[in-house]
Parts: sequence; C-alpha cells; structure tokens
Amino acid sequence: MLCIAAVALVLVLDAGAAPAEVVSETIEYQQNGQTLEGVLVYDDAVSGPRPGVVIFHAWYGPGEHEKETAVRLAELGYAAFVADVYGTGVRAADSKEASQLATTFYDDRDLMQARALAAVETLGGRDVADPERMFGIGYCFGGAVVLESARAGADLLGVVSIHGTLRTPHPEAMSNFQGSVLALHGAADPVVPPEEVRAFQDELTEAGVDWVFISYGGAVHSFTHESADSEASRYHPLAAKRAWRDMLAFFDERLEHAGGK
Repeated sequence: MLCIAAVALVLVLDAGAAPAEVVSETIEYQQNGQTLEGVLVYDDAVSGPRPGVVIFHAWYGPGEHEKETAVRLAELGYAAFVADVYGTGVRAADSKEASQLATTFYDDRDLMQARALAAVETLGGRDVADPERMFGIGYCFGGAVVLESARAGADLLGVVSIHGTLRTPHPEAMSNFQGSVLALHGAADPVVPPEEVRAFQDELTEAGVDWVFISYGGAVHSFTHESADSEASRYHPLAAKRAWRDMLAFFDERLEHAGGK
C-alpha cells in the first residue's frame, strides 16, 4: 500500500486567452518501508486523466534536469512524475557519492526493479494520470532503471532509455515486457561501448519485444544534460533536440496504437 502526501504549487504560464496552470506536487510514497519523494507535474487546465510519464533520474538523484523535463511534458498534456529511486533526502554531493549510490542498485537489480515499479504504481494511482496510457523514461542511471522496469513487467505502453546504461545480469527477463522499447544513444558514448549495444539489441530481439534503437553521431554520454562538460559526458544540443523529437514521436505512435491520446 502506497502512502501518499501532496503539497501543490501552481505556476501560471501564458497560453493565450486561457492560461495553462502547470501544477507541481511533492508526493511521498513507500517501497518496503523506505520513504521516497517524487514530484508530480501536470497542466491543471486539462480535464480528466491524461497519458502519464514516469521520469527516472540520473545518478546524482532527482534534479533540475528531470523537473524541467516534467514541466515540458506537462505543457504538452502529459502527467509527468519525477521518481525517487534513492529515498527521501538521499542525494549525491559529488560524482564519488553518485557512483556509490548507483552501484548499490546496479548490484541489486531486484531493489532497482522494486523502486521502479513503486514509482509506476504511484503515478498510475493519481486521478490526473490514465494508468492504461503510461510510459517510463530515464536518463543515464535512470535509463538502466527504466529498462529494469520493463524487465520486471511494468504495465507501460513503452519505455525510453536516454543515454542510459544497457547491460543487465538477466537479459531473459525482457520477455516479461508487453510494451515497446526506445533507446536513444550517443554513437560515441564511451560509457556504453558497442559490444554492450549489440548485447542489448540481441536481448530485445530474443525477447520478441518491439524496439527502436537510435544512435546520434558525435554524441557521447549525457548528451541531453546542459551541465555535462567532460570528454566522456558532454551536452550535444542537436542530439538533445533530436532525442526530444524522437521520444515524442514514439509516445504519439504508441498512444495511437493503444487507442488515442
């Protein structure tokens, strides 16, 4: 049973004669006794349940990048939920701490899957989201988390890994997923080498899953993060723009296939 508490903050944005109201709610939820703190974002001017997107964070924990993504999706008519994989107040101060936190979950895929499914259940239980029309997306570490949600059989129309890590100790579990998979990858990403890409594509094919894999030339790891500025992880504006376009096209296609947006 999920325990939920919400505090609403309303941001009024210009949208012609009838301004849209993008609402942000802090949501506390539980997974096996651990309190987690997510953020639900949606346009209050839209009536009734709408398609939902669970957003899984990179290895530092939920941050501005994920929240900005949620606002952009809300402005397009989605109910977006920034999930918390680590737990309330558990955030990395630097890359060393981030690596340690992420490794805990890479080493315990059952825990990673449980945290992912708790977030999906939380969004699906909100009145603003249609549980039959939901997606999961994830950045970097979050890309691994969203793929593990698929391997756990999450009830999602599709999942999107955005410059995510792809490897898993149990590739056979992907056959549990009934949705579609989109992977958006930097072709020059040194964190996810070509052999990992090939193994992932083989995993999807052998599982019989509908999948699309897109590589962006010249892009390395973290190519959608404006603050990324290292040799291995660097912002790539064109790849980021294309990835956003490709993700939205994937959503539209899957929603049309499922019976409309």
